[in-house]
Amino acid sequence: MPLVTLNFELHQPRRLRHYTFFDIGRNHDYEDVESSRQMIGKLLEKCYLPANALILELIRKHGGSFKVSYGMSGLFLEQLRKSRRKVVDSFRRLADTGCVEFLGGTYHHSLAFLYAKKEFEDQVRLQCELIEDLFGEAPVSFRNTGLIYNDDLAKALEKMGFHAVLSEGAERILDGRSPHALYRPGGCRRIGLLLRNHRLSDDISFRFSDRTWSAYPLTAEKYAGWVHRTKGKDAVVNILLDYETFGEHQWTETGIFEFLKALPREILKNPDFRFSTPAEVMKKVRPAGELSVPDFISWTGDEKDLTAWCGNHLQKDALRVLYGLARRVRLKKDKRLMEVWRSLQASDHLYYMGNRWHEAGDITRSLNPYPSPYDAYINFMNVLTDYSNTLKSGVPAVKKKGRAHLAPQKGLRRSKK
Repeated sequence: MPLVTLNFELHQPRRLRHYTFFDIGRNHDYEDVESSRQMIGKLLEKCYLPANALILELIRKHGGSFKVSYGMSGLFLEQLRKSRRKVVDSFRRLADTGCVEFLGGTYHHSLAFLYAKKEFEDQVRLQCELIEDLFGEAPVSFRNTGLIYNDDLAKALEKMGFHAVLSEGAERILDGRSPHALYRPGGCRRIGLLLRNHRLSDDISFRFSDRTWSAYPLTAEKYAGWVHRTKGKDAVVNILLDYETFGEHQWTETGIFEFLKALPREILKNPDFRFSTPAEVMKKVRPAGELSVPDFISWTGDEKDLTAWCGNHLQKDALRVLYGLARRVRLKKDKRLMEVWRSLQASDHLYYMGNRWHEAGDITRSLNPYPSPYDAYINFMNVLTDYSNTLKSGVPAVKKKGRAHLAPQKGLRRSKK
């Protein structure tokens, strides 16, 4: 009996204010609170609330046969919990159905596994604690930032007690094998590896409203027909996309909500197919064998590699400075200084410096506040320069208006660099 998992990613960073060279040493408040608030507010009305209401309606309509999973960053949930409680409550109602799984991840949607393993473990623990606090159950399945994955990540997650990890079904790692199977990661004994079908996922995320696409218009009936081509009693079709696909990347006017509303009915018309969560897959399906992934993969770009976050010299320099602060931050043992540093680790800040944001046809460009990768880099590095100076000078951290920032100190000199 083939299983279908429908997985959604939800994350929004704390957006940085316009921070110039002349702010260094004078202004230690980095977040553009109003911009972050406005973005969450826009997405709340366009995506989160209507999509959650529809998912709940579908779960009830299909008597529990429709199931989904959510991968939420702690930064996202933190912003909701402070000022958007009705969204959190709508996710709680979904959790109460028993048909929703909440996935583990890094609290700050970071690249910490690549550069600071101890920091990665701490962020995963923090995110899992928040999920359990809000929704009553600790995550047992994991999705890393950008689906970044290799064998070492699977080994680390197995030691941390996770049952499953999701990643990208990149052709270069499959070598002719099917993405519709549960695999055992190389060097692991218990944890399972579930692979995203990038074609079926991107058909919704990127191609749904593309009038030049040969398959346009995409209907739920047509899409279900593609899913039903999957054969094998232990087959698993993993569909994973940004939740903002519904209402933001694909506007309401495209018919995306009507598509979602009809999709469960069309999938379930074939009695051999069932919706499942990643945790349930681990209980129902036997691994098809071992799949070793020694080099990192992700869900971005044609090569499915790390280029989106560390592919140019701007990104590499920013990452070098950002994670080069790790030891100094930890030695300070200051919770607010730590939180500011962790917030700066959100992968979005590196992604904005990448070339992909500025490619024609990138439907996610509306979320990018910078006109060019260089502007994103300069703004971020000005912030990092000031933050690094505060670590050296011992500027105390304080809390103002519900957010962490750094207090100014008399005599603090502006960096000449």
